[in-house]
Amino acid sequence: MENIDRIRNFCIIAHIDHGKSTLADRLLERTGTIAVRHMRAQILDGMDLERERGITIKAKAVRMLYENAGNHFILNLIDTPGHVDFSYEVSRALAACEGALLVVDASQGVEAQTLANAHLAKEAGLTLIPVINKIDLPQASPDEAARQIKEIIGLEMEPLRVSAKEGVGIDELLQKIVQEIPSPLGDPKAPLSALVFDSLYDPYKGVIIFVRVMDGEILPGKTLLFLSNGLELEADDIGYLNPKTVRSQAIKTGEVGYVVTGLKDIHQITVGDTVTEKGRATSERLKGYRPTRPFVYAGFYPINPSDYEKLKRSLEKLNLSDSAFVYTSESSDALGFGYRCGFLGLLHLEIVKERLLREFEMEVLVTSPNVIYQVGLKSAGTEKAKTIEIDSPSKMPPIGDVEFIAEPIVHATILVPADVVGAVMQMSKDRRGKFIDMKYLTPERVLLRYHIPLAEILVDFHDNLKSVSKGYASFDYEPLNYEKGDLVKLEILIHNDPVDAFSMIVHQDKAYYQGKAVTEKLRELIPRHNFEIALQARIGGRIIARETISALRKDVTAKCYGGDISRKRKLLERQKEGKKRMKQIGNVEIPNEAFMSVLQLEKK
Repeated sequence: MENIDRIRNFCIIAHIDHGKSTLADRLLERTGTIAVRHMRAQILDGMDLERERGITIKAKAVRMLYENAGNHFILNLIDTPGHVDFSYEVSRALAACEGALLVVDASQGVEAQTLANAHLAKEAGLTLIPVINKIDLPQASPDEAARQIKEIIGLEMEPLRVSAKEGVGIDELLQKIVQEIPSPLGDPKAPLSALVFDSLYDPYKGVIIFVRVMDGEILPGKTLLFLSNGLELEADDIGYLNPKTVRSQAIKTGEVGYVVTGLKDIHQITVGDTVTEKGRATSERLKGYRPTRPFVYAGFYPINPSDYEKLKRSLEKLNLSDSAFVYTSESSDALGFGYRCGFLGLLHLEIVKERLLREFEMEVLVTSPNVIYQVGLKSAGTEKAKTIEIDSPSKMPPIGDVEFIAEPIVHATILVPADVVGAVMQMSKDRRGKFIDMKYLTPERVLLRYHIPLAEILVDFHDNLKSVSKGYASFDYEPLNYEKGDLVKLEILIHNDPVDAFSMIVHQDKAYYQGKAVTEKLRELIPRHNFEIALQARIGGRIIARETISALRKDVTAKCYGGDISRKRKLLERQKEGKKRMKQIGNVEIPNEAFMSVLQLEKK
């Protein structure tokens, strides 16, 4: 099909669990892209993990052929992840489209990520088609959802009311896509300019990149040039997804397709990069390119030290299919050899851990997650302090060399029921959140905006928010900047030895409570030994909290029946000397549960 006017590129954006993947299923079914006998729920979600959890982890692209009033159209659907951790993939998918379906659950209404994704789509200049899904539910309130879409998001277009599960309103939606979403703009005769919006690694074909061609065309056998790093690769095989790969002779202007490159290292390809043709290259890089950067770091250690090589191989293979995940080797005095891993967020961490277990039968011990801090080092004279970045508390320089510590701040959007506003505001304040504004969207729903340190929302913020709001609040955030704070390195000493796996960077005001909580938890979990064990929390050279695990004692005087008291004293003194000597040379065994408990500790 040569006519660029008959192409429509669009994506589906929504909050988690608003029916995005189910709607994609119905569109594929109705256009005949997938036969009914091959149909299954969440067909674009290939991973078992995606299907079980009902979430989309990787962006997918599929080409549908649709006939309307005698005209044949190509509809390119790019299915995007919904979770905040993968917002970068969402932004790249939006850059590859001219329009987006904004899906809102009729029973839930507009949520935090609905707002965030709508804002991203507006910034990208996309045509938004509002869709109210799940109108078949007994508790559905489509009129209220329509009012929220108009007032909160500011879309004047009348929303389409559909039930993706029942297939209601799908034909009307397809017609709306053709009518409202503009056809691609581009010059077929201009030098090649294409956007890489995703990539994956195939063990047989190498790296496969997914592209949206803006100008020119991609032909098999041509040498492609990647503008971000100057990489040159030959297009071995090209085509489109249906949703399985289908070869074609060219990927023309406005079309979406795949390119098999034969490259073995997926990390040489950057999502968001611009691809052009060697010898006839474009000079303009497409907008929005930025490298993917991990936000959260955690240590992965094998539970059995002999499994280190197995963990290494597992991470290498996993890394091939997930370019956003990074890792470097590290060692811990307490845990032995392992890896420092970087993730886009906590969900990403959980997914990688789950995939290690399922795909490689590799169970790992995960240290407490932390963010990247900027540390200013004191310098002699009037020179500007040198700033370094650390991703682990164990890398923190000595306290005397530190001028300042800056932590990442996020802009948080929280949608809550009006009756729990006070509790949510108090929770945000306790997390060192800085109040920005509050807006009543309806008499029952309130929009709160805060600037909160990323470290404060890592472990249990989302769970606590759901608990406080009885499950009705929703939360979304985006990185903002770095701010200097009154932060300190908290060390935990067990038997006078600092355990690096328990080290953390905390705010000065919370250091005592956190140190007290950790030492108390460890006292419960570390078994008693034959000698007394001191558990201490330390900042710099100052002990701020202490707990003691008393020694196991044998009744050495049990064999003394009467006689002089000096016999008993002599036995007790010998036991005391033995305990003292054991205390000097004894090693403390720390169970695995102790490391997990520190991760699960609620922040005070």
